[in-house]
Amino acid sequence: MSQKILITSALPYANGPLHFGHIAGAYLPADCYARFMRLCGHDVLYVCGSDEYGIAITLSAELAKHSPQEHVDLFHAINQRLFSQLNFSFDHYSRTTWLKHKETTQQFFLDLLHNGYIEERTTNQLYLEQEGKFLADRYVMGTCPKCQFSQARGDECQRCGANYEATDLIHPVSKISGLPLVLKPTTHWFLRFDLFKQKLSEWLLSKNWKSNVLHFASSYAEDLKMRSITRDMDWGVPVPLPHAQGKVFYVWFDAPIGYISATKEWAENQREPEKWKKYWFDPKTKLVQFIGKDNIPFHALFFPAMIMGQNQPYKLVDELPANEFYNLEGKQFSKSDGWYIDLESFFSSFSADQIRYTIAANAPEIQDSEFTWKDFQMRCNVELLGKYGNLVNRVLVFTKEKLSGKVPPRLGLVEEDRLFLDKIKNIVSQTEAAYASFRLRKASQLIMELAQAGNAYFDLKKPWILARNESTFSQMQTTISCCLECLKLLALISCPIIPQSAQKIFSMLGFKDSLEKANWYQVLESLIPVGTALPDPKILFTKVEGETIVEQQKNLSSHVLKQPKKNIEVSIEDVRKLNLRVAQIIAVERVAKSKKLLKLLMDLGSEKRQIVSGIGEKITDLTSLIGKKVMIITNLKPTKIMGIESQGMLFASHTEQGPEPLEVPLAAMGAKIS
Repeated sequence: MSQKILITSALPYANGPLHFGHIAGAYLPADCYARFMRLCGHDVLYVCGSDEYGIAITLSAELAKHSPQEHVDLFHAINQRLFSQLNFSFDHYSRTTWLKHKETTQQFFLDLLHNGYIEERTTNQLYLEQEGKFLADRYVMGTCPKCQFSQARGDECQRCGANYEATDLIHPVSKISGLPLVLKPTTHWFLRFDLFKQKLSEWLLSKNWKSNVLHFASSYAEDLKMRSITRDMDWGVPVPLPHAQGKVFYVWFDAPIGYISATKEWAENQREPEKWKKYWFDPKTKLVQFIGKDNIPFHALFFPAMIMGQNQPYKLVDELPANEFYNLEGKQFSKSDGWYIDLESFFSSFSADQIRYTIAANAPEIQDSEFTWKDFQMRCNVELLGKYGNLVNRVLVFTKEKLSGKVPPRLGLVEEDRLFLDKIKNIVSQTEAAYASFRLRKASQLIMELAQAGNAYFDLKKPWILARNESTFSQMQTTISCCLECLKLLALISCPIIPQSAQKIFSMLGFKDSLEKANWYQVLESLIPVGTALPDPKILFTKVEGETIVEQQKNLSSHVLKQPKKNIEVSIEDVRKLNLRVAQIIAVERVAKSKKLLKLLMDLGSEKRQIVSGIGEKITDLTSLIGKKVMIITNLKPTKIMGIESQGMLFASHTEQGPEPLEVPLAAMGAKIS
């Protein structure tokens, strides 16, 4: 019986490019599930979109000298392209800067306000008088109230690890300008999550989610408190109240509402503006939301509470498959640290199906897992090529050579044939259960089990021998008929994970239609008509050579600056030759494929210089460097480091927390140091 299934993936933040670590968490599992449910004949709607507001975007945009809109436009397009390269099957991919997302978010707020779940409060926040604006945590730095570190971030000290409110900082200043901040009262709105505590706890008891998801959500629910949902900014969805000028919603509040606004946009594109209600207002709809584990509280508690406080009958989530983290060669994917896979290079050498299968086969479903180039090579060569592709090729080539490329009749089954057909149908049944319960790893194993079963059967029956004698020719025809049945089922069960390869098999079996638009059960039960002329066989996968993998591993290597091993005595005259000046850091970015190197733009007052420095390995927030006045050497001969020209040298001290630039905060830019 057909069911309405609404599927969402966590909205990717449009502040940088996605990587395979993201894909393993919330996107590939959702795409495979959507593809499977469509095959099963269900009414599936799969929506996603870019999350485009928040202070992190404004900060990154400022550093890149873009407007926030230009910034999100860039990464919205980049991430859409990656999804396209990976053959994702979104029914609609939206963005939270879409006009009606604003309307939907504001209505959510007004319902919560009118129903008594929003509280207005006035608190003291940090204010920059020279610019007439409140500054968010990420724009603030100062002295840590715990360890007295003078360059502590707005909400966390990178030296001692203390967490605090930005208002607790001693001598707080603007990270951008270095100007001092003062406390000034401002009004904000708080969502009373504490009022939903009992209702959420009872609702969670009805869920049969993964234990890690339920345990985390249930523990979090016990300590729910009111939470601010607004901040002082220009970039975001405005608070729809007369006395709330300059107030927008926190990104965590508006982002999940993006699932609903994305569905509204889809409906408008369908020229049926009310069609979105068919999914969100129907209690019989099955809502499945795919997320990474870091998003559990927002989807298991915050967004459900926001829905419970509405006047509209929005659907609450039914299934919440939350995956763990997917790392790269033992460490987290990090573009800023240079620990990432260059996607342009990847897709010029490998196919979408190869990476889709590799991620699925090692999906981080119950614990963290990782991508390694050696595992990728093994999956491609041993499994996709050696088992899957080999079976397809040997059966179809044999059919072409011995049966003129036509599907033979099945002329009487012997015990081995019956056992084989029973076995492969049982594998299909197990695969169906695996997809339905979000177990991609199990589905991947079963795909290879089916391919291995086909290879074993082909070897057991030895059709090349049966074809030699007229008396056994019919047995050979039956064997090949059973093998072609195996290929049909192999295409069927692998379609959600490796859709391109599955379609190629389906077409090589003589089917004219699209496999992804077929019906799982009809394909399972129907036989390929006897006498069907099969197209010429095509190779599905090619070998991934060791040299290619070595080259990819080299791309992960980081350039390490050589340090002098012993002190070198210099004269006072040598020291006097150095032109030491005060410069202010005005921009910073990581050097690709390097853990330590940063490219810094320095302002000396009369000129600007670019310096490459190896201080970045342990700096997690590059914006903490912006605005610092530091000491540099300006009369060094320019040199290229990893292809980037460095026009000086930055002085730094080595601490337990890593290198720290030597600061001269009271000196004027460009001042000479002697």
